[in-house]
Amino acid sequence: MTKDPLVSPVLKWAGGKRQLLKAIREHIPDRFNTYYEPFLGGGAVLFDLQPEYAVVNDISEELINVYTVIRDNVEELIQDLKNHRNSEDYYYEIRDLDRDREKYSRLSNIKKASRIIYLNKTCYNGLFRVNQRGEFNTPFGRYNNPNIVNEQVLRAVSRYLNRSKIIFRCGDFESAVDGISEGCFVYFDPPYDPVSDSANFTGYDKGGFGKEEQVRLKELCDWLNRRNIRFLLSNSATDFILDLYRDYNITIVKAKRPVNSRGDKRGEVDEVLIKNY
Repeated sequence: MTKDPLVSPVLKWAGGKRQLLKAIREHIPDRFNTYYEPFLGGGAVLFDLQPEYAVVNDISEELINVYTVIRDNVEELIQDLKNHRNSEDYYYEIRDLDRDREKYSRLSNIKKASRIIYLNKTCYNGLFRVNQRGEFNTPFGRYNNPNIVNEQVLRAVSRYLNRSKIIFRCGDFESAVDGISEGCFVYFDPPYDPVSDSANFTGYDKGGFGKEEQVRLKELCDWLNRRNIRFLLSNSATDFILDLYRDYNITIVKAKRPVNSRGDKRGEVDEVLIKNY
């Protein structure tokens, strides 16, 4: 299947992999059956590879809804996106829709997807973040001309999702690989182990992702390894992660971290690519 260069992330996502795609490509196996991605996020690797068969997952219901709406109702989504305004009062009106859960539940899936894309394009630094109640809580970004409606990319992503056999799941990362078999390939891009307390950003979902979750993920990698299923995993190059995965092949890569509330904290950091092949 020929790749479409227009297929690219619709959302800016904390930990997004656009800048590391070249390094990641070098570690992707030449051949595999079905592609699995348990932490889909912005989908940069999926959209770069454009596999014909994939099972992708994210714990965020809002995010998975965005992708299914792009697949099934892209023209209606584009029309709804055109109705949004780039003003502070309007932004907070749209952001606060999820404060009334009953009222919010009555919104159509198209309206919910349109809201998430709008907030992502106009919020401060494109930082998708929710509080413990699951409410979007990033402030207004004050951008002069945000690209709220990228029709070309939305339609290209929709075409890809329709011509390929992509299964969307929404749940825990362990259940994301249910039914996997030898010959498949898994790419893990979990919330990173924080390099410092202030860097502990796991707020894209209200559940968080701590050390216990990192250990549980490593145990899943061990499970895959025992079944001769190849995996590639991204994470920060902390002592904890380096020790946890010491039995696997580890490559250090440099990455810039553009999603940070403070500009002086957006420097270059060490990350790891870990694989069992």
